[in-house]
Amino acid sequence: MIGLIDIHKSFKKQKVLDGLTLEVPKGKITILLGRSGSGKSVTLKHIIGLIKPDSGRIIVDTEDITAMDERKLNDFRRRFGMLFQDGALFDSMSVGENVAFPLVEHTKLKRGEIVEKVAETLAMVGLAGVEEKMPSELSGGMRKRVGLARAIVLDPKIILYDEPTTGLDPLMTDDINKLIVDIQERLGTTTFVISHDVEAALDIGHKIAVLYEGKICVAGTPDEIRNSEHPFVRAFLERKAGDFISVESD
Repeated sequence: MIGLIDIHKSFKKQKVLDGLTLEVPKGKITILLGRSGSGKSVTLKHIIGLIKPDSGRIIVDTEDITAMDERKLNDFRRRFGMLFQDGALFDSMSVGENVAFPLVEHTKLKRGEIVEKVAETLAMVGLAGVEEKMPSELSGGMRKRVGLARAIVLDPKIILYDEPTTGLDPLMTDDINKLIVDIQERLGTTTFVISHDVEAALDIGHKIAVLYEGKICVAGTPDEIRNSEHPFVRAFLERKAGDFISVESD
């Protein structure tokens, strides 16, 4: 569904991606793991065309998005739903208005149809009946759920998650991870998650890729990642800060 092929990207003199190649299979959950600042968010922004690579190609649903102009990219992005770290809700809009926003902007549905679709989508993420609440009245976990409802309301083929459990307590983290799996199974979407949450990745991912020094150093099933002998992957899985330092200096 998504192919990143030999992607290179630098900002000024800082090289962030250095020949990154990754295949994201259709209808599965793929998780990109890596340290903070390793280029995970930069990779995600390449996938939706917010950043263009210095070199390399990005194929999404058989189309090369690196060759698209901005107008075509804007149309193409409707195939994506995206959940940002903080939910990225409009604070001046109610929950219902936030979820309805993509429908108002990109469809010709009548008001009654929009109201029905919003209610259906909120129920799907476990928030039935909260349309009139304001974002300021919601917990962090609820904001993430509203953000997810808005991301899926247009029935996207692909859902992207940017560190979806950052800032949440362990119980809410488990809830969001279960929701990611539930939504993927219900909608059959291709799901791409960037994260540093090793346990969640191994628990919910069909495919896991580990980003190190601008490249994918290991990619495979959870069991293949667990059994990897790559020194950075071992250190990352075991969270040994000393090993990180040792690996970085090799």
